[in-house]
Amino acid sequence: QVQLVESGGGLVQAGGSLRLSCAASGRTFSISRMGWFRRAPGKEREFVAIITWGEGTTGYTDSVKGRFTISRDNAKNMLYLQMNSLKPDDTAVYYCAAVRPYSGDYSDDRNWDYWGQGTQVTVSS
Repeated sequence: QVQLVESGGGLVQAGGSLRLSCAASGRTFSISRMGWFRRAPGKEREFVAIITWGEGTTGYTDSVKGRFTISRDNAKNMLYLQMNSLKPDDTAVYYCAAVRPYSGDYSDDRNWDYWGQGTQVTVSS
Protein backbone atom coordinates (compact mmCIF):
# COMPACT_ATOMS: atom_id res chain seq x y z
CA GLN A 1 0.00 0.00 0.00
CA VAL A 2 0.94 3.62 -0.59
CA GLN A 3 -0.32 6.48 1.55
CA LEU A 4 -0.64 10.00 0.12
CA VAL A 5 -1.18 13.21 2.07
CA GLU A 6 -1.72 16.56 0.33
CA SER A 7 -1.11 20.01 1.73
CA GLY A 8 -0.86 23.60 0.50
CA GLY A 9 -4.39 24.40 -0.60
CA GLY A 10 -6.12 27.64 0.30
CA LEU A 11 -7.80 30.82 -0.90
CA VAL A 12 -6.05 33.01 -3.46
CA GLN A 13 -7.06 35.85 -5.73
CA ALA A 14 -7.16 35.42 -9.50
CA GLY A 15 -3.69 35.79 -10.95
CA GLY A 16 -2.06 34.51 -7.79
CA SER A 17 -0.04 31.36 -7.10
CA LEU A 18 -0.18 28.33 -4.85
CA ARG A 19 2.06 25.32 -4.39
CA LEU A 20 0.53 21.99 -3.51
CA SER A 21 2.58 19.23 -1.90
CA CYS A 22 1.95 15.51 -1.56
CA ALA A 23 3.87 13.25 0.79
CA ALA A 24 4.05 9.60 -0.21
CA SER A 25 4.82 6.77 2.20
CA GLY A 26 4.61 3.01 2.30
CA ARG A 27 5.50 0.87 -0.73
CA THR A 28 6.67 3.80 -2.84
CA PHE A 29 9.03 1.56 -4.80
CA SER A 30 5.95 0.19 -6.56
CA ILE A 31 5.01 3.59 -8.02
CA SER A 32 5.56 4.25 -11.73
CA ARG A 33 3.76 7.57 -12.04
CA MET A 34 2.21 10.21 -9.83
CA GLY A 35 -0.27 12.86 -10.74
CA TRP A 36 -2.78 15.49 -9.77
CA PHE A 37 -6.51 15.43 -10.41
CA ARG A 38 -9.19 17.91 -9.40
CA ARG A 39 -12.93 17.99 -8.84
CA ALA A 40 -14.75 21.27 -9.27
CA PRO A 41 -18.17 21.80 -7.67
CA GLY A 42 -20.82 19.87 -9.58
CA LYS A 43 -18.30 18.27 -11.94
CA GLU A 44 -16.52 14.96 -12.25
CA ARG A 45 -12.92 14.53 -11.19
CA GLU A 46 -10.56 15.46 -14.02
CA PHE A 47 -6.91 14.87 -14.85
CA VAL A 48 -4.54 17.82 -14.32
CA ALA A 49 -0.92 16.65 -14.55
CA ILE A 50 1.28 13.56 -14.47
CA ILE A 51 4.95 12.78 -13.89
CA THR A 52 6.92 9.57 -14.23
CA TRP A 53 8.54 8.70 -10.92
CA GLY A 54 11.86 7.68 -12.48
CA GLU A 55 12.60 9.90 -15.50
CA GLY A 56 10.48 12.87 -14.48
CA THR A 57 8.63 13.06 -17.78
CA THR A 58 5.60 15.31 -17.45
CA GLY A 59 2.20 15.81 -19.06
CA TYR A 60 -0.63 18.29 -18.55
CA THR A 61 -4.21 18.85 -19.48
CA ASP A 62 -4.52 21.69 -21.99
CA SER A 63 -6.24 24.12 -19.63
CA VAL A 64 -3.23 24.29 -17.27
CA LYS A 65 -0.32 24.13 -19.74
CA GLY A 66 2.05 27.04 -19.25
CA ARG A 67 0.56 27.85 -15.83
CA PHE A 68 1.04 24.70 -13.72
CA THR A 69 4.25 22.74 -13.16
CA ILE A 70 4.40 19.25 -11.69
CA SER A 71 7.61 18.07 -10.06
CA ARG A 72 8.85 15.41 -7.66
CA ASP A 73 11.64 14.80 -5.17
CA ASN A 74 12.33 11.08 -5.18
CA ALA A 75 14.69 11.24 -2.20
CA LYS A 76 11.95 12.78 -0.05
CA ASN A 77 9.03 10.91 -1.68
CA MET A 78 7.38 14.24 -2.39
CA LEU A 79 5.20 15.42 -5.26
CA TYR A 80 4.49 19.08 -6.01
CA LEU A 81 2.18 21.17 -8.15
CA GLN A 82 3.19 24.79 -8.67
CA MET A 83 0.13 26.72 -9.83
CA ASN A 84 0.61 30.20 -11.29
CA SER A 85 -1.77 32.67 -12.95
CA LEU A 86 -4.66 31.02 -11.18
CA LYS A 87 -8.18 31.54 -12.49
CA PRO A 88 -11.58 31.15 -10.79
CA ASP A 89 -12.12 28.08 -13.02
CA ASP A 90 -9.22 26.41 -11.19
CA THR A 91 -11.32 26.29 -8.02
CA ALA A 92 -11.61 22.64 -7.01
CA VAL A 93 -10.53 19.97 -4.58
CA TYR A 94 -7.12 18.80 -5.76
CA TYR A 95 -6.12 15.16 -5.31
CA CYS A 96 -2.71 13.56 -5.39
CA ALA A 97 -2.64 10.12 -6.99
CA ALA A 98 -0.17 7.32 -7.65
CA VAL A 99 -0.23 4.34 -9.98
CA ARG A 100 1.73 1.14 -10.40
CA PRO A 101 3.08 0.23 -13.85
CA TYR A 102 0.21 0.26 -16.32
CA SER A 103 -0.16 0.72 -20.05
CA GLY A 104 -3.32 2.63 -20.78
CA ASP A 105 -5.15 5.90 -20.38
CA TYR A 106 -3.62 7.73 -17.42
CA SER A 107 -6.14 10.54 -17.72
CA ASP A 108 -8.86 8.14 -16.54
CA ASP A 109 -8.95 8.28 -12.76
CA ARG A 110 -10.32 4.72 -12.63
CA ASN A 111 -6.89 3.45 -13.64
CA TRP A 112 -5.07 4.94 -10.65
CA ASP A 113 -4.32 2.88 -7.55
CA TYR A 114 -3.79 5.29 -4.65
CA TRP A 115 -5.36 8.61 -3.67
CA GLY A 116 -4.88 11.34 -1.13
CA GLN A 117 -7.72 12.90 0.80
CA GLY A 118 -7.74 16.07 -1.28
CA THR A 119 -6.99 19.72 -0.58
CA GLN A 120 -9.28 22.64 -1.39
CA VAL A 121 -8.11 25.39 -3.75
CA THR A 122 -10.37 28.41 -4.07
CA VAL A 123 -9.60 31.21 -6.53
CA SER A 124 -11.57 34.41 -6.08
CA SER A 125 -12.25 36.83 -8.92
